[in-house]
Amino acid sequence: MTSSDTRVDLNADLGEGYGVWRLGDDHAMLEVVTSANIACGFHAGDPTSLRETCAAAVSAGVAIGAQVSYPDRVGFGRRFLDIAPGDLTADVIYQIGALDGIARSVGGAVSYVKPHGALYNSIVSHRAQALAVVDAVVALNRDLPLYGLPGSVSARLAEAAGLATVAEAFADRAYRPDGSLVPRSEPGAVITDTATICARALRMVVDHEVVADDGMIVAVAPSTLCLHGDTPGAVDHARAVAATLREQGVTVARVT
Repeated sequence: MTSSDTRVDLNADLGEGYGVWRLGDDHAMLEVVTSANIACGFHAGDPTSLRETCAAAVSAGVAIGAQVSYPDRVGFGRRFLDIAPGDLTADVIYQIGALDGIARSVGGAVSYVKPHGALYNSIVSHRAQALAVVDAVVALNRDLPLYGLPGSVSARLAEAAGLATVAEAFADRAYRPDGSLVPRSEPGAVITDTATICARALRMVVDHEVVADDGMIVAVAPSTLCLHGDTPGAVDHARAVAATLREQGVTVARVT
């Protein structure tokens, strides 16, 4: 049983095409999720498609988040780059500012920041890069919350700097016993079975726990769940997760 005030945000990575190439079905995902992590051009996304995605998010009443990343289109932002902190801070400011300008041109605005791919994983433990990301948000807009893994270095530094943080969990990714994500390079890192994803999502939101890859129970208390838009069957997964949560009395709503 869930309490009447149990609620969670559902987010997905969108706007990740480039030119004529498209990844996933953004419009279908926007009918399900409550927050859209929209690419900012560094790992994916071109100005025209990003403007279209922002406009669709505004029309759907979905929150727009800046999905900042390393400058790595070839690797889709999933390769670690040893960038000097000052350069990384400037890169993040540039990306948030660019997406916010695009969003404002269609009646929206960036309301949170979520690092993408390797940058997201790096700042779980890499203090210099985590601080660089936090410094960027502080310098640009202290009112922007930072999405991230609970207990991460980035979350601790953000809170110390006075930024709001949003605890995130991943229903379609495998976890390690320490609460970090299993790297995509390892077998089983991405979960593609709809029933398993739904069960994990419900357990995370209601019971605040997830089973790690070694069978250990890991504590999680997410305010937002990520459903990757490029996971096979992503839209079906998202619809099923949203339906499962609502059937169990969970309110699905944006947090920003």
